[in-house]
Amino acid sequence: MTKLTYYTATTLDGFIADPDDSLAWLLRQPLDEKGALNYDDFIAGVGAIVMGSTTYEWVLRHDPEGWAYAMPTWVMTTRDLPEPPTQGTDVRFASGDVADVHAQMVAAAGGKDLWVVGGGELAGQFADAGLLDEVIVSIAPVTLGAGRQILPRRLDLELLEVFRNGAFVAARYKCVGPLAEDRTA
Repeated sequence: MTKLTYYTATTLDGFIADPDDSLAWLLRQPLDEKGALNYDDFIAGVGAIVMGSTTYEWVLRHDPEGWAYAMPTWVMTTRDLPEPPTQGTDVRFASGDVADVHAQMVAAAGGKDLWVVGGGELAGQFADAGLLDEVIVSIAPVTLGAGRQILPRRLDLELLEVFRNGAFVAARYKCVGPLAEDRTA
């Protein structure tokens, strides 16, 4: 069964980027690239991805290869954005209901899983729609005090596993849904 995972990194105080959308705090942390919950193992099982426009623009600015993703990619945006510079990419711009995009992603993924690349608000929209299955997070030994929140929602998560990977605590959670006290009868 295809699942949707929000695979990300965060600071100890819950931010995925600083107020200027910088990831400098993340990129200087020691990490075992073959360690627990690593990117290569994760991405091997992914058939389609989705990201918000801020994440998309960050990737375009910081990816020296031009576009690193071989699978179909949805970018949620209400703005006109440039296509990636790399030929043969499958980038689709969308807006509106994430449930519609989710259905398109499942169809395109060929039985593989789906990844919410970022950001936290977009992952929250999938959680609101009951479509977010997992959160895999690497927690860095850094605090920022402000920035982009990892997941600006009130959610119950169930811890499935936890590991150390370099400087990070790497954890995988099942997304249970809204906090128990917020659920309607």
